[in-house]
Amino acid sequence: MEKIKYTGRDRLFGILYILGAGFGFACMSFMVRLSGELPVFEKVFFRNIVAAMIIFVAMKKKNIKFEVAAENRLFLFLRALFGTIGLICNFYAIDHMNIADASMLNKLSPFFVVIASSIFLKENPKPTDWVFTAIAFIGAGFVVKPSFSYAVLPALFGIMGGIMAGAAYTVVRIIGNRGVKAEIIIFTFSSFSTLITLPLLILHYKPMQLWQLACLLGAGFFAMLGQVCITRAYTYAPAKEIGVFDYSQVLYAAFLGYIFLHQMPDIYSVAGYILIIGAGAVKCFIPDKDLAVVKQN
Repeated sequence: MEKIKYTGRDRLFGILYILGAGFGFACMSFMVRLSGELPVFEKVFFRNIVAAMIIFVAMKKKNIKFEVAAENRLFLFLRALFGTIGLICNFYAIDHMNIADASMLNKLSPFFVVIASSIFLKENPKPTDWVFTAIAFIGAGFVVKPSFSYAVLPALFGIMGGIMAGAAYTVVRIIGNRGVKAEIIIFTFSSFSTLITLPLLILHYKPMQLWQLACLLGAGFFAMLGQVCITRAYTYAPAKEIGVFDYSQVLYAAFLGYIFLHQMPDIYSVAGYILIIGAGAVKCFIPDKDLAVVKQN
């Protein structure tokens, strides 16, 4: 095991990238919702095929060859699998909830990253990290508003999307620290998701109008922007140091939802936002004695 020291400059770059990711993913959510009543798999397919083509062109221009060491292939597959499941769950939540609520549930992922990192990366979260994680889950309860009815199903999908995103970002940390290029990680995820959803797209295809196609192509572009930024962010600094800035997506989504979709979070959702973001913010700004994390050889 080899420890890596993250500098202040690394942390700054991580923050800037994660703010860019928040903007990209918020715009993606808005475009997905704006595209109207289309099957979730159809939306996921177009979101990913655009990103796959753009990143493929970028790889060609940079002369990046698709070469992955044998010991990293399983992790690369897991990143693609977790990301695909999380994306399907997130899109279902976006289609059936206030987009700010769906974004907030997806942003539980930094807390799941803390849990997963302690298991797989051998990081040692402080007792306060676990306290803040518990507070965040209480906040999620306010957003979900649990009930024994079908109405809670989209929120449960939103939470599952956050779990899968946390697992995916943890794997990104592992293979990123092992030297796997961000472009390869993104291309693998986008291509895998496209191939997985293609059969379902064919079986349940619903003809689109031109404006709907434009929305999904836009979602693909913004998703690619967000994916590039989030992949780079978590290779620059530990999740527990920059994860709080990932909540910028909720602010972007709330603004877009209010201005263009006339959506307004209710008082319970706002209370949940305060608990989740507050827990993340306080956790982030409690200083660590050692910012080192474990790099797996």
